[in-house]
Amino acid sequence: MRRIKLTVAYDGTNYCGWQIQPNGITVEEILNKAIKKLTGEETAVIGASRTDSGVHALGNVAVFDTESTIPPERMSYALNQRLPEDIAIVKSEEVPLDWHPRYCNCRKTYEYHILNTKIPVPMKRYTNYFVSYDLNLAHMKEAASYLVGTHDFVSFCNVRTDVEDTVRTIYSLDIEKQGDEITIRIRGNGFLYNMVRIIVGTLIRVGRGFYEPKKIKEILQAKNRTAAGVTAPPQGLMLVEIEYK
Repeated sequence: MRRIKLTVAYDGTNYCGWQIQPNGITVEEILNKAIKKLTGEETAVIGASRTDSGVHALGNVAVFDTESTIPPERMSYALNQRLPEDIAIVKSEEVPLDWHPRYCNCRKTYEYHILNTKIPVPMKRYTNYFVSYDLNLAHMKEAASYLVGTHDFVSFCNVRTDVEDTVRTIYSLDIEKQGDEITIRIRGNGFLYNMVRIIVGTLIRVGRGFYEPKKIKEILQAKNRTAAGVTAPPQGLMLVEIEYK
């Protein structure tokens, strides 16, 4: 028996997220079917990040166990021949049988893309959140600086979050604008359910002038979801990379 680690990229537009759901097709389900076609084995991949419906990825990570003799580095090529064009295995490699993608120390990097223009661009409707209002980037950057570090992010997670520990560390939170597109890039040791999207929704409120940048401090201290801004929609979010120590 061998354990194979996959680095997976996908356009999440047509999927109900990563994790298998009773009400729609998911990335996990498609991967399981592709592996069965290749190896003949019933398997269930274990994903590092269970992204939501409509969220994209360049570097999500998953593992599966197999008796197949296919060289690990060739698994990516073989699986890609059996996957739809909106899912691709970027890399495949063998890892120890006890290696688990969710229980290892890692850094996750997400990007959120905002199309900040007066008129929407149809070609970007599935990869960017269209915001027609003027946004003050200087204020958004100041607000973002208060989120860097180790904090209790309970105000920035969905009320359905079932974890006991809501303390997380954000290593960096950068905001850049090129042309009409704003990219919010955030790196941390882990993220709560909807945490990145709620952070983005709150930063947009700052950018529009509804909140002063220092309001972020109050939101963190409140430890209450109602203190923060709305949850930004999923299509602007992309899991860029998971770095394991």
